[in-house]
Amino acid sequence: MSTNTYKGLLLRGVGAGAVAGLLAGLVGVLVVEAPIRAALAVEQARPDAPDAGHGHGELFSRGTQVVGGVLAAVVVGLAVGALFATAYAGSRRWFTSKAPFVRAVALSAAAFGAAALLPAVKYPANPPAVGDPATVEYRTVLYLGLIAAGLLVAVGASHLASRLGHLGAPVRATAVASAVVAAVVVLLVAFPATPDAVPSDLPGGVLWEFRLASLAETATLWLGLGVVFGLLVDPATRRAKRVSAL
Repeated sequence: MSTNTYKGLLLRGVGAGAVAGLLAGLVGVLVVEAPIRAALAVEQARPDAPDAGHGHGELFSRGTQVVGGVLAAVVVGLAVGALFATAYAGSRRWFTSKAPFVRAVALSAAAFGAAALLPAVKYPANPPAVGDPATVEYRTVLYLGLIAAGLLVAVGASHLASRLGHLGAPVRATAVASAVVAAVVVLLVAFPATPDAVPSDLPGGVLWEFRLASLAETATLWLGLGVVFGLLVDPATRRAKRVSAL
C-alpha cells in the first residue's frame, strides 16, 4: 500500500497505534499496577470506604481490570494511530527535507508534549485514593481543555516554523521555542488549579510513583507510535522514490 495515499498512511497509523497501545498496556501492568494497588489499599482502609470491614467483593476482580486496561490501551492506540496518521498526512508539506522517520518521531514527540506532558504538569495524574467523585466532570473539562490548548500551540508552532523558513535554523529554532515557552507559561497560569487536594493518609512515595509511572505509560504510547509509524512509512516512501526515479 503506497504511502502517497491517505489510506496507506491510515492503515500504517492504525497498525502502529495497535503496537504502541499494547506496549503502553504492558507498561501499565508492569509499572503502574504496583502504585495503584498501594493506593487502593489506602482507600479501602478508610472508615468511610464502601466495603470497609464488610468484605464485599468488587464487581470485577483486579486481575480482570488489569486485562481490561491492556485491551483499553490497545483500543486507544488504534484511535490515536488513526488521528496520528491524519495529522502526519496534513503536515507532509512541512519539513519536506526531513526523512519520514524523523518527521514521524518529531510529530509524536510534539503530540506527547502537547497532549500528555503539558496536562501532566498542570494536572498530574492521581491514584484511586485521590479525588472527589463530585468534581469528576469539572476535572475532565479542565484536562481536555488544556490538551486542546496544547495541541493548538503545537499546530501554531509548526505554522510559525514553516513561515520562518527563510531564516537560518538557529534563529528560526530560537523564535519558535520562545513562542512555545511563552504560550505554555500563559496556559499554565490561565488554567485554574485542580479542585481536589491530596489526602494526608496517602504516602507521598505512592503518589509520585503513580504519577511518574502513568507518564511513562503515556510516553510509551506516543513515542512508540511515532517510532513504529516511522519504521512502517520510511522504507515504503524510499522504495516509492526509487521506483519513480527509474
